[in-house]
Amino acid sequence: MKYKVSVEKNFSSAHCLREYKGKCENLHGHNWKVRVAFCGNKLDDTGILIDFTNIKIPIDEIMKFLDHKFLNEIDPFDKVNPTSENIAAFILEQLRHIETENAKVCEVEVWENESSSASIIIEN
Repeated sequence: MKYKVSVEKNFSSAHCLREYKGKCENLHGHNWKVRVAFCGNKLDDTGILIDFTNIKIPIDEIMKFLDHKFLNEIDPFDKVNPTSENIAAFILEQLRHIETENAKVCEVEVWENESSSASIIIEN
């Protein structure tokens, strides 16, 4: 049996896509929504895969880092194009340190708006 625990958070920021050749190459902003999921096969003795608090605190720090910023000016997006896909990958890497033996980040989904999202999915 596989378990999945998810947390959703939000941040607002601006970006422009380098070499996009369309209107998104211009400076524009989004109210981003982020969903992070941890997956695993084994619960701890209390019946928990990973405590929600242990996920929320580091995600809040990441959202604070990204919130109300021009993403193209902050590391790593001053070098890496700040696409939804790259933002998802950045968030995933920032959360690796809270993984446990039983709970690993398995998906990060980033929405630019209500109908458009990009995900990075890790097959554990």
